[in-house]
Amino acid sequence: MATKLIQTASHDAENPIEVSLREAFELFYPQLRPPFPLTIPTPLEYLNLNQAILFGILCEPHLARVHIKHLHGKIIDGYCFFTNTLTKVVNDLYPKLGDSAKGQLIWVISEMVSVSAVGIDGLLVALLRQIVVGDLTEGNLWLCSELVKLFLVKWDYLLEEEPFVLTSALYTFLRLLADHCRVSNNSKLELLKQMEIDFCLRMLREQFHLCFKIGRDLVRLLQDLVHVPEFRPIWRDLLLNPSEFKTNEFRDISQLYLSRTSSRYFLLRITPEMETQLRFLLTHVKLGSQKRYQAWFARKFLSSPERETLVIDMVRFICCSHHPPNDIIQSAIIPRWAVIGWLLKSCKKNYVESNAKLALFYDWLFFDERLDSVMNIEPAMLLIVNSLPKYIDMTRTLLEFLFLLMENYHVEKNDIINRGVLSAFNTLVRKGVVHSIDILINCDALSPFLKQRLGGLFFGMKASVPKELQPPLKVHSLEFPKGLGVETQTLQQEIHQQ
Repeated sequence: MATKLIQTASHDAENPIEVSLREAFELFYPQLRPPFPLTIPTPLEYLNLNQAILFGILCEPHLARVHIKHLHGKIIDGYCFFTNTLTKVVNDLYPKLGDSAKGQLIWVISEMVSVSAVGIDGLLVALLRQIVVGDLTEGNLWLCSELVKLFLVKWDYLLEEEPFVLTSALYTFLRLLADHCRVSNNSKLELLKQMEIDFCLRMLREQFHLCFKIGRDLVRLLQDLVHVPEFRPIWRDLLLNPSEFKTNEFRDISQLYLSRTSSRYFLLRITPEMETQLRFLLTHVKLGSQKRYQAWFARKFLSSPERETLVIDMVRFICCSHHPPNDIIQSAIIPRWAVIGWLLKSCKKNYVESNAKLALFYDWLFFDERLDSVMNIEPAMLLIVNSLPKYIDMTRTLLEFLFLLMENYHVEKNDIINRGVLSAFNTLVRKGVVHSIDILINCDALSPFLKQRLGGLFFGMKASVPKELQPPLKVHSLEFPKGLGVETQTLQQEIHQQ
């Protein structure tokens, strides 16, 4: 009888993927030891043999090299089925795998990179998604370490064959560094942080033409690392010396601001299990019946204080990667804005709440209807409006935060930001997300200052400044609103001294 691949409780149902692999292993067991049969397998036998070999690699580490040689001798599809099966194991079974099987998984994936297996890009992305933000447990840090080592060791191959996997890795490790750099006096974490920094700096310095394709969220991630000494030269060059990146198409940081980030990057920081549960909540649970689902979700994924930073990634995912169809929007299903409101209310740390609000409004700052989707900015608008009058504090704090961003996020780019926010409001009204902003301007519970700012926006919506009359763009400094959780004063002073 073959050993079990995953660790489960006695009351858990058997996993069909594990059952399929184990049954194939038991069926082909006599053929998995040399001398290997020389007969050509049928198509069905070929698929089962792939599964049997994979199970053997994961469960028999002492025979892993025998199994991999067997696999190399039988492959006729460029390892396509084997890699696809590995991806299913990563997506569905990884959290339940034992330590030995996880070690074997990393080993066989490295082998697949070495043989240029078909589908290796999707497999590596699937494994990146298993790294959990805010999780400082030994197992999660081990996975971070193994993957960053893999990307550094296999750098040349990946750069030539799968360059966009490197941008996924960069997005992942920049985001993880924001959490890891908040922890001190942890020797194991210090070594990992240095490897992550080395990888990210190598990408930014040597392959900025790839990094550039990430878009505006590259700046959002780098913002949280402005206090890390190794990233200060990166910031200075982004602001003052863009030619240092040796990328012809990059001449100004505003080009990043005005480039939308693909939704596939936001999936990187949400595990498949989190994605499944969030989509279930937003697709099947009715408004008014969501509390027990939210309580379960919080216990499952947000139980420790360190995990709170996940809220930032969840907000970005909901805004940019989960766009429900009209039948869901018009139904009684809990809307996206309500889930985001709950996530914001769950924040206990000020810097997490501020970064979550930044994730909510980030596309507003640079919105261009020709490039951006109104669905990315809809949740913030509906959360502002639908919080009236019962949750006026939510409306007030969101509007105050938006105006704070407009004034302080990047002072030298205020023209771009003001134009983006104005375009966002214009598009939301014209598309019918809200009928007008009168409901806010006429709200007695809002302060005169906020109503005055809103009135100014309303005037701007009626008469936008012609493009030819707008001031020219300049790059001198980057200003951040207070409370965003980044330490920028020293860097700003250094830049102004240049």
